[in-house]
Amino acid sequence: MKKISLISLILLVIIGAWYWCVFDEYKFAKIADNVYVMHGPLEGPNPENRGFMNNPGLIVGKSGVVIVDPGGTYGTGKRILAAMEEITKKPVVAVFNTHVHGDHWLGNQAIVQRYPNVRIYAHKNMIAQAKSGEGKRWVKLMNDLTKGASAGTIATYPTNSAKHLQTIKAGGEYFKIHHDINGVAHTNTDIMLEHIGSKTIFLGDNAFVNRQGRFDESSNMHGNIATLQYAQNLDLDNYVPGHGPSGNAKIAVLPFLNYLRIIQNEVKKGYSQDLADYEIKPTAHKKLSAYHRWHGYEAAVGKHIGKMLREIEALDE
Repeated sequence: MKKISLISLILLVIIGAWYWCVFDEYKFAKIADNVYVMHGPLEGPNPENRGFMNNPGLIVGKSGVVIVDPGGTYGTGKRILAAMEEITKKPVVAVFNTHVHGDHWLGNQAIVQRYPNVRIYAHKNMIAQAKSGEGKRWVKLMNDLTKGASAGTIATYPTNSAKHLQTIKAGGEYFKIHHDINGVAHTNTDIMLEHIGSKTIFLGDNAFVNRQGRFDESSNMHGNIATLQYAQNLDLDNYVPGHGPSGNAKIAVLPFLNYLRIIQNEVKKGYSQDLADYEIKPTAHKKLSAYHRWHGYEAAVGKHIGKMLREIEALDE
């Protein structure tokens, strides 16, 4: 029995060391005076990245820290806290979750474990959907995709719903919520978070750079276009996409916005000629040459064309 316990302990140490090594290359990068982003890997959840793939954000205020999207597993959340403590020892006073997809918020568990009274803000639809089954579904999905590397993750839900244009004070810093620009965008649960002091906005998965995302049936590609146009018109200094590098609007908004516009334009042309999605794809593919190297492009582009075609057909009814 003692031998089995010793073996189990050794395995836990090895697994723990492996986990920390995975994150060794990922640190919080300073993008403004008191704003940091850890830009995650571009590939999807897998055993190697242990479910970490998003862009967690950190805002250090006078009286506390605010975290945006603390990652997709319990382990990722713990790593976010450890990386935070290399910058500041101040407590976490608030967390913002940008949408219901678990790769952005299942790390809540680690934050709440360390700071039980922390407030976690999200869209009211996100909270409802997460509690109604999406949270557990995402826990299972992450465990399956990482082949058990995310074991121990428990869905830990937001505590406070956030309203459009609501201003929230946390840690001595002021934040403004932006959502429901067109009703639905990447999902029907999205919020974008503006840190007023640094003129920074966290876009969630309304924006991708160097990788493609998915549009499920809760999404609206036309709404996503409108949302990115809205974000661009805010004329802020720093834009943080859900995945990929941060920067000004030209770097972090326009690439995906232009991708969606090309899809929209090519599908409109095809629809006017009564073409099917697979008939539209070859021409669209040529127009999308700047995106051929984006991670996941080949798997996503056909689905995106099909989704846009269904939306355009519905608008024409």
